[in-house]
Amino acid sequence: MQARREFRNRDETEVAVLDALVDRNEEGMTVFELRAHVDVEIDDLEVALTNLKEDGLISATQHEGRTVITVDERVLPDGEPEPDDTFLDRLRERLRL
Repeated sequence: MQARREFRNRDETEVAVLDALVDRNEEGMTVFELRAHVDVEIDDLEVALTNLKEDGLISATQHEGRTVITVDERVLPDGEPEPDDTFLDRLRERLRL
């Protein structure tokens, strides 16, 4: 699954982190699991996590001696697949074709 459309205009690494966390919403992920899933340098991941945390889109909690990161509920899709609006789709709509 992917994060809601309104959260997809962020940095590429931040979007990848959100998508990974949406996929594992119930159990969350550790930093190591995120790094394996997102496949970026640890410094880039750290910046992305900092930005997402500051914006309130993720939270970190202690669970059984591990730090687990979860995504905020407002990032989760509402169950209906988001339409893939392409440039041509928007142009057709605007020109009423």
